[in-house]
Amino acid sequence: MPIKEKGIKILKNKNPHMPNITSFKKMKQKGEKIVMLTAYDYPSAKFAVEAQVDVILVGDSVGMVMHGYENTIQVTMEDMVQHCIATRKGAPEAFIIADMPFMTYHLSLDETKRNASELIIRGRANAVKIEGGNPSRLQAIHAIIDCEIPVVAHLGLTPQSINIFGGYKVQGKEEKEYQIILEQAYAVANAGAFMLVLEGIPEALGQEISEKISIPTIGIGAGRYTDGQVMVYHDILGMSDILPKFVKQYADLSKVIPDAIKAYIHDVKSNQFPAEEHIYFPIHKETE
Repeated sequence: MPIKEKGIKILKNKNPHMPNITSFKKMKQKGEKIVMLTAYDYPSAKFAVEAQVDVILVGDSVGMVMHGYENTIQVTMEDMVQHCIATRKGAPEAFIIADMPFMTYHLSLDETKRNASELIIRGRANAVKIEGGNPSRLQAIHAIIDCEIPVVAHLGLTPQSINIFGGYKVQGKEEKEYQIILEQAYAVANAGAFMLVLEGIPEALGQEISEKISIPTIGIGAGRYTDGQVMVYHDILGMSDILPKFVKQYADLSKVIPDAIKAYIHDVKSNQFPAEEHIYFPIHKETE
């Protein structure tokens, strides 16, 4: 029943069980794994919600899997806003996190706030994600949270830093790197991030961070002991050009889709399509 207060009708959330920041923390405390999946448009978001994933990430990986960019660095704010809009249409009640693209949170705190608000107001995301844990990133986290916007941090193999890393390389294998990432995990949690994505790091580091910080950790190539996992939509469905070691494919649409198109071509060429059931016929007049 609707709640009434001072003559105003207040409707309850249609989906009271939709996860939010508080429920993600409770899931960590209970040891319940959090399932995150990327989505970039209406159909992918619709399927993700139908499958009941816990949280959707509109990742800047959209540049590679949907635009054919070489990397995520080429993704723009307008790219992200438009994909967020389309994703929200397919998942009207889901918790959606949006990646902030390269150089949209690097130059000034005012610009950082402005760009984060674009993803929330125009893109209708619930939270934003930024990469890195150095002092300037901590300032960015504080600034975004000051705008009442929740922030997800991202450490380890941060794709926007591939030019510094020299490619997509596992991070934290050396003791010095291991300790830096561990310290940054504490720092982003203390700065107010409500969730931390850990990518491309040794399992032992993923486990230690997950056990020592209070916020949920989401792994992608970070081993078995993070509080949840995130995968790219196109990777698990076999639609990507590359297959990282940490990916498990649950379908191979790279074969299914071309085979379906070939079958369509065959039917047209052989005059088997359209068949009678696909044809509109004139209205038959009744005879007297």
